[in-house]
Order: sequence, then C-alpha cells, then structure tokens
Amino acid sequence: MIATCGSARRSLARAFAAPDAGPVLLFVEGAAGLGKTHLLRELAELPGTPDVARLWWRCGVDGGRPEPAEGEVWREPALLLVDDVHRADEDELRQLRRVLAGMEPGSAAAVTYRPEELPVPGMPLGGSAMTYPFRLTVLGDRLAPWDEDRVRRAAAEVLGESCTAEAVSALRERTGGVPRAVVDLLAMLREQRPAFTGTAAEVAAAGVPARLAELVLSRTYAVSPAHRPLVWAAAVLDGPAARDELIAVSGLGAVPGSDALLRALESAALTELGEGRYGFAVPLAADAVRDTVPGPVRQDLHRRAAGVLSRRQPVPWAAVGAHHRAAGEYRGWLRAVEKAAESAAASGRHQEAITLLERTLATPGIPPQARARLAPLLARNAVTGLRSDQTVEVLEQIVRDADLPPAVRGELRLDLGLMLSNQMGRFAEGWRVLEVAAAELREVRSVLAARAMAALVTPYWPGASLDVHRGWLIKAAAAADDSGDDAMRTAVLANHVGLAMSWADPEAWDLVERLPVQSTDPACARQAARGLCNAADSAVWLGFYRRVDGLLTEGRELATRSGAPYTEHSASGTRLLQEWWTGQWLGLAKRCEDFVADTADMPFLSSDAYVVRGLLAVAQGDWGEARAWLSQRGTFGTENLPVPLGATAAGAVIRLTLARQEVADAAEQARAAWTVVADKGVWPWAAELAPWAVEALARAGDTATAHSMVRDFAQGLGDADAPAARAALTWSRAVLAESEALAEGRPDGLPAAAETYRKAAAAYAELPRPYSQALTTECAARCELAADTEGGEAPAHSADPAGPKALAASASPADGHATTASAIAELESCAQHFTDLGAVWDATRARALLRTRQPAKKGRPPGRPSHSDQLSPREAEVAQLASSGLTNREIAATLHLSPRTVEQHIAGAMRKTGALSRRDLTHRL
Repeated sequence: MIATCGSARRSLARAFAAPDAGPVLLFVEGAAGLGKTHLLRELAELPGTPDVARLWWRCGVDGGRPEPAEGEVWREPALLLVDDVHRADEDELRQLRRVLAGMEPGSAAAVTYRPEELPVPGMPLGGSAMTYPFRLTVLGDRLAPWDEDRVRRAAAEVLGESCTAEAVSALRERTGGVPRAVVDLLAMLREQRPAFTGTAAEVAAAGVPARLAELVLSRTYAVSPAHRPLVWAAAVLDGPAARDELIAVSGLGAVPGSDALLRALESAALTELGEGRYGFAVPLAADAVRDTVPGPVRQDLHRRAAGVLSRRQPVPWAAVGAHHRAAGEYRGWLRAVEKAAESAAASGRHQEAITLLERTLATPGIPPQARARLAPLLARNAVTGLRSDQTVEVLEQIVRDADLPPAVRGELRLDLGLMLSNQMGRFAEGWRVLEVAAAELREVRSVLAARAMAALVTPYWPGASLDVHRGWLIKAAAAADDSGDDAMRTAVLANHVGLAMSWADPEAWDLVERLPVQSTDPACARQAARGLCNAADSAVWLGFYRRVDGLLTEGRELATRSGAPYTEHSASGTRLLQEWWTGQWLGLAKRCEDFVADTADMPFLSSDAYVVRGLLAVAQGDWGEARAWLSQRGTFGTENLPVPLGATAAGAVIRLTLARQEVADAAEQARAAWTVVADKGVWPWAAELAPWAVEALARAGDTATAHSMVRDFAQGLGDADAPAARAALTWSRAVLAESEALAEGRPDGLPAAAETYRKAAAAYAELPRPYSQALTTECAARCELAADTEGGEAPAHSADPAGPKALAASASPADGHATTASAIAELESCAQHFTDLGAVWDATRARALLRTRQPAKKGRPPGRPSHSDQLSPREAEVAQLASSGLTNREIAATLHLSPRTVEQHIAGAMRKTGALSRRDLTHRL
C-alpha cells in the first residue's frame, strides 16, 4: 500500500543502462513510517536487471551485513540495498563506507535513513566526511507523506463503502499522511465494533496504533525528566505551536524551556512543522503522550494552555474552552463556549456553533444562568443555519426547565416553533408552539413577540385559513412598530410579502420594492434576503417565471453576504421548481438528487426537489420511482408539505392513479387534496391540482362536485393576476366540457372543448410552460379527432387515454377534413415537444394516438414489414415503457393495445435484445 518513489527507480536504473555506466549511490531520506523499507523492497524488483545480484544490508542487526568480507569489493554487477543506516554504529559505518567506495561500474546502492535519528544531522554515513570516488554518481531523494488522494485510495481498499470524504479528510489530518500511520489506523477502523460508518468522530475515537504509540513514547521518555514537560506541553496544545507558547504551557521558564526544546528536537520527540512552529510529526501521536501525563500535571498544563491560546489573534475560543474544561475550570469553559459560538455565528459558521452548543448543553449540571445564556444562542443559530438532528430535542428539554426566566423560555419556544415549522415540516405542532410563544412574549419582550406573530403570518402551512394569517399580520405589524426595531419591521415586511404574493394581492410587488436590500445592518439584510426569496417562490407559483431570476439572484447574493444559509437553500428549491415548469429539464433529475443529498439532515428543506424529481419520473414513465419521490421517500409525512407543494404532488398522484384506471381511488384523493386548498383559501395554489381533480371526479361520475370545484376555483381567483392559475382554470373548464360531451354522447360538444384546451395552451405558451402547453394541445387534438370520428367515441381521460376500447371507433384513416389534418399536425408537434423535453411516456402516448389516425404510407409492399433481429417501432415503445416499470395493463392503456399484445411485444423485445428481465431492457435498448 506504500507507493514507490518513481525518481528512485529512475536514478538506480542509470547504473544498469550501459555496460560502462558508472556506479550510482542513492540516499533516501524519510521520517519514521514514510515507507523506506517498503521502497527498498520495490527497488529490489527493478525491471531490466535480472542478472544483477541483490544484496541486503540491514544496519544495526547482527548478521544483517552482506558478503564480501571486509576489505573486498564486488567484481560482478550488484544492487546493494542498505536499510536504516541511522542505526549503524561506527564500526559498521566504517565498513559500509569502504564497500560503497569500492563499487564497480554496473553496480548501484540505495541507502535509507531517518533524518531525525542521525547522530550527526545531514550526514547519513557518520561524522567523518567520506571521500567519494570520481566515477561514483551520488544522488539524494526524500520521501513525502501521502496527499489526500493517496489516502483516499488506501482507505477505499480497506473500508470499501465506508470510505467517505469525511473519513478520508480525518485520516489525512490525524496521521499527517504518514503511510505507516495511515495503514495501521485503517486496520484498527476495519476491526472496529460496531462497524465503522465513515464519520470523523469514529476516526478520532479509534485511538493510537500501537506501533506509533511505542515510537513516540520511546522518544518522549528519552528526554530527561527535567525537559519532558515541554513535550507534554506540545501534546496538550495538540497542534503547531511557537517556542514561547510551548515554554509558557510547560511552566519551565525561558532558559530551561529553550534548552528543553532543543533536547526534544534532538531526540525526535518533537519536530519543526513550519518556520518557528513545533509539534509532533504525526498529530495522532499527541494523544499517546497526553495519556501518559499524570492527572494533576495535565490539569496544570491545560490551565496554562487556555491562557496562552487566549492571547492568540484571533482567539480560538472553542479550543480555549476545551482547555478550561480539561483543567476543571467550568466557569471559564462556559464563557469560552459562548464566545466561540458567537464568533462562529458572526462569520456564518452556524453548524459549527450548533454542534458546540448542543454538546455543551447536553452536559449534566450546567448552571441555570449559563443555560439561559447558551440556549437562546443555540436556537438562533439553529433557525438561521441548518439544524442538526438533536437541536429540537435539546430545545424541547430546555423549555421545560422551570428555572429559566419567562423571557428566555418564551424566546426558546419561539425558535422551537420556527424550527418545527420551517425546518422539520411539523406544521401543526409548530403552530401551537408559536401561539404559546406569542402569548408568553407579549408582556415581556415586544420585539420577540412581534417575531412570533410574524411567523404566524406565513401562509404556506396547512391548517389556518388566509383570513387567520391576515389577522396575525395586523398584530405583528403593530408589535414591530412598538418595538422600534428595524430588523423586526423588516421581518414582518418579508412575511407580508410572502402573504400578499401568495394570493396575488395587487400591492404585492410594491411591498417587494420596500424591502431594505441596501441595509448595512446584517439582521435587516437577512430579513430582506428572505423577503426576496419569498417573493421569488410566490412568483413561481403564480407563473411570473421571467421575474423569478432577478429575485432569486438578488436574494441569494444578499443571503450569502448576510450569513443566511437556510434562505440560500430554500432559494435553490425554488430554482428547481422554476426549471421544471419552464422546461429546463436537461440534468434536472441529477440536480434534484444532488440537492436532496446535500440537505439530507433536513429533508423538509429538500421537499421541492423531491416533488420535482417525482414529476419528472411521471413524465418519463418511471411510475414506481414517481410514487417514491412524490411521497418524499418516507422522510416525513406528505400531509405536512406546504400547501402549494402538497397540491402539486397530489395532482401528480391523481394523474398516475387515473392512468392506472383506478378512478374511484383518484376521485377520493382529489376530494381530500381539494379540501386542504379550499380550507387555506389561497386559490392560486389550486393551479397544479385542479385539472386532475376535476378529471378524476368527472370520470367517477361525480360531475356535481367537479362543477363545484371549477366554480369555487373561479370565484376564489376573482380578478387576481395569477397567470398559471388562470391557465389551469381554463384547462379545468376544458376537461369538464370534454367529459360532459362524452358522458352525454354529444360529439358536437367536443370542438368547443378543443377550443378551450387551445386557449389554455396559448396561456401556457405565454408564461412559458412548454410541458403544460404540450399536454393541453394534445387534449385539443384528441377532442378534434374524436369529434370527427363516426359515432363520436373518444377516450374518457383528457390527458391519459383510457384504453383501446375508447379508441376503437377512431381507428379509421383520416378523411381529409381540415380539422383532422390540423389535429394530426398538432399531435405530431406535441410528440416532438415531449421527446425534446424527455417526457418518454407522453411522447409514446401521443405517437400511439397518431398511429390510429394517420393513413398508411404509399409505396409500401403489402404484408407486415420484416424487422428480423431489430426491434420494431412498436416493440421499442413497449420495451421502453416496460423498462420504466409500467405494468402490461398500464402500457396497454397508454398505447391503445390489449394486455396480451403488450405481453407479446415484451417477449419479442427481450428475445431480440437478450434481456434477462424487464428492467434489463433499460441497459439493452
């Protein structure tokens, strides 16, 4: 596992390149553990030298010297491999010098040594200078620690799937990249029980390999007891330290301390890590030394270390706190933790602050006064940054602490409510906690009371109606004005923007312009950034896609500058929604999956990505994946999704259920989803649900409820400027018109439905929303074809045909009517648009409908075309849908075939491609 030094191979190869080549002597320098012996073993296998004798000389080992006897030389070509020359005594060095000086042409030698253990620094062959023969080429090489990539490769060999980037980084940091230490530590991790999972904490807890511990302790205890405290000081500081810092922590004083540092360097107990900075060559070695320091001495060292680090600039407060705690100085520890968390939060390192505060507050016996200071700090960081899995649990424990002052408890309850709602999706619970917090804080802290009320203005959560949110807006605005706090006024304004934009208030865009985006106050800037991103999210739902880019760009830049990572991540989710609706599908699935992975510790934040990924899977025909993504892969209940996102996911699930001919289930799902939107009263959010809900109820025969949905949708929108919702309303009316015409046997009603579909398509084209435009255009074409068919039979499913029976009467060739030709042209265009987007299922469905109406091409000989071992066009379509996971029945419904015919096509495709299963068709196609 230890890499060969390529330059060493090249250097020694020169000696054997030609018969008259002069001898070569190569010195290889490397600290303990860098792989010198391993290198010699690889050099012994030097290619192109099969006739050269390999002679090993292991210094300091009895019997380790090769022949010839003293005073003789080798007459034949030889490769001399001298290991650990730093161990040789004077007699052995004298003999080695004679042998090296007498090497004949065609011979070479490699001599390895530890520079830190040479009796005379820089002179591997002893204190007296050697006289090198003129013909001898003398070269030097130096082994270096592994870089992170080399550590990663070694870790992957041992740890397999547990080789995470976090583990590799920790391995490189703990071992300094020293190969022997890396290999030994990996062996310990491999045997760890429970099994190693790839975290840095597990690497840190693994301990010190025995080989490394023995080496560093032997060197430490080679230093005299009088000087040893300086080595102990380095172990306590646990990192590169200046001379004065080491002396101060050791307590030795200037002169004795300087002398101790020299002795420690001479014995290789310490090494110079950089100019004027000293420590252990392998950082992990500090743990072994520290564990041997007597307890009272170690506490004194930690106490002095806290004082020394407090004088650094900037002060590493987290390390200072750790030293105070190790010294038994708990008051100093808690003060340092508070400063460390404040410093991390000020520079935007919220997760670092959260981790430190969680660990501290989980410690038993923290005084109430300290808890009252640290707990609000944890809550603020958790709400602004990205939560850890333990934060909510910690906060819930703290708010039950009867010793907390009421104002502190109210503040914590506020932040807990925000976390439950915004970051965990537990809306109902979060709403109740916020209401209690608003009441607790009303009498004691008007600023925080306004903040709690402002949170209750946010309309996205299921449950409370639009009117309830408007009522809280009035209270929040009054409380913010009473507080006189500009940041609080901005927070209320940001939530006012989200509320107004959600229901298309005509004043909403004016409110956006009032956001103080130029404020120099970071708190105001964070709230303004949130307001801009709220506006961008609402603009996506309303259909103002051209305005989203500017809002998102400005909002994200402001969030980055002011340190608001939660706002940055939420903006990324909004971007995914915009890309879905505007047809930017290339690479979109990967972007969704990457976002889900990046926010794995907060699945609610990635709910936009889950839904978009599910919508893509629906269009691509991968229905098994679609249901998994639309249900958030079980990370949390879909009933807790924000209302617009929940309505969108519900619409997609209803569409899938209808495509599977499970009409009754689809109707039940439609009623439940519609109730959530209607109770909220934000009618633009019904846009992605309405067409599918209306279709489900109409196909189930509940036309009265379908009419009621369309009527409520229209009345709820009123005159609101909500382009996406208006297009969806037109689409819903077209669905109703088509369904009634079919149910009543009135083919003359289908052209009117087709015209309404075209109006919806034109509205979607204006937004633009190419996928919705193609779907509604396809519906219009189908209505025209059905109206032109004798008997007027047509599919009873506006976007996903009901099956072959519904199209039995529309299988006659086109009769040349202008409407039929126009409808066929529309279908051809739709099929191409679906293909360009990557909507495999939709493209296949459109082409299947086309084939039922297009005339046979002239000039083709009678009989079936022969495809021999090539898939026929129909086999290719069936195989594509089968490999996506659709059942035979679902494929039959899409392609207007019988399940038996589908089964035959799949069997033919598998035979021709050699596929072993339906899924295997994906790789064979």
